[in-house]
Amino acid sequence: MASKPHVLIAGAGIGGLTAALALLQRGYDVDVYEQASKLAELGAGVQIAANGSRVLRALGLEKELERIVCVAAGKEVRIWNTGQTFKLFDLGEDSVQRFGAPYWFVHRGDLHAVLRDSVLALKADAIHTSARCVGYENMPGAARLKLEDGRVVEGDCIVGADGVHSRLRQQMHGDGASEFMGIIAWRGLARRAVLSTELQRLVGTNWVGPGGHVITYPLRGGELMNFVGFGERADWKVESWTTPGTKEECAADFTNWHPLVHEIIQKVDQPYKWALVGRTPLDVWVDGRVTLMGDASHPTLPFLAQGAIMAIEDGFVLARCLDASPTIEDGLKRFQNARVERTRKIVLGSTAAGQRFHNPVLADDAAAVAYVAQEWTPEKTRTRYDWLFEYDATTAPV
Repeated sequence: MASKPHVLIAGAGIGGLTAALALLQRGYDVDVYEQASKLAELGAGVQIAANGSRVLRALGLEKELERIVCVAAGKEVRIWNTGQTFKLFDLGEDSVQRFGAPYWFVHRGDLHAVLRDSVLALKADAIHTSARCVGYENMPGAARLKLEDGRVVEGDCIVGADGVHSRLRQQMHGDGASEFMGIIAWRGLARRAVLSTELQRLVGTNWVGPGGHVITYPLRGGELMNFVGFGERADWKVESWTTPGTKEECAADFTNWHPLVHEIIQKVDQPYKWALVGRTPLDVWVDGRVTLMGDASHPTLPFLAQGAIMAIEDGFVLARCLDASPTIEDGLKRFQNARVERTRKIVLGSTAAGQRFHNPVLADDAAAVAYVAQEWTPEKTRTRYDWLFEYDATTAPV
């Protein structure tokens, strides 16, 4: 392109800020419009495998992130009631040697703050809060972003990074069908120092059981332990991440699970609950000078720990595609074509992983051991995960 476009981004989450940073570093003018009145990312832990940390390092964020992440020593699978443990894979130096980048556990808010500060360091007024994006309009040679308060801002193109409830997606495709998955999710944080020695280990643990599973892993250099629990229930359908629950209700969803699971439930500061909703990933992300990205185009269940990473990949690849294209329209189409197949495969793989974690055969002790030994062999684990971690958003064809 003869000159760098002015890019408007709807949403200042992890994906939107990654896109903003990658574009600013390439000399684009960027403005980000965020509905929240205060720029603070909610949530708890997020796993950043090699395919995500590779991008964050390419953005120059390694030193800042190394101060706040917890480098994963490994991951394991444990049976829900007996606690029997099976090694899933090594991480740490193994991740660097095999995939060229580390595997990090990080608090979502910490990652968000690093991205935010890096964007503002390049353009101090790049992020506009209290600016809910409700629609767009393609114009000859421009695009207009409509805000809920009646303002309209104009730029050369628009990136819809406004999440799973995206208003831009609704305009482009209608509300779209969504399906309640019959799963309630719990999350919370516990101080690692108050947990028993076995729970303090610097590994990621996936407790699998009939109709549910529990994930734990350390954060902030081992200061905190992240807890996420998933149980099959049909009576809770609120999709918000910020609805508080009680420890008693959470524990009731894991009746008869191992005492270590109940220990961390009792030690979390405050459990929050939300319902898991599935949506079919989109094949079309682009309308003229407008593109969707991240959860707006491919919301996924969290069972491959790739949702945030997909948004990070999207943001970086988008910047590469615009840089490599003669026109904005060509750049956005190139971005869609580069990302649709991979993200769809991850969405479908995440759904399949949830079914594997919750298999009813796990209710029988003897059958559970045979099932886990069969389903998490080194060969099957490599087949399920290596293609995720090997992907390089900095060099993938665009």
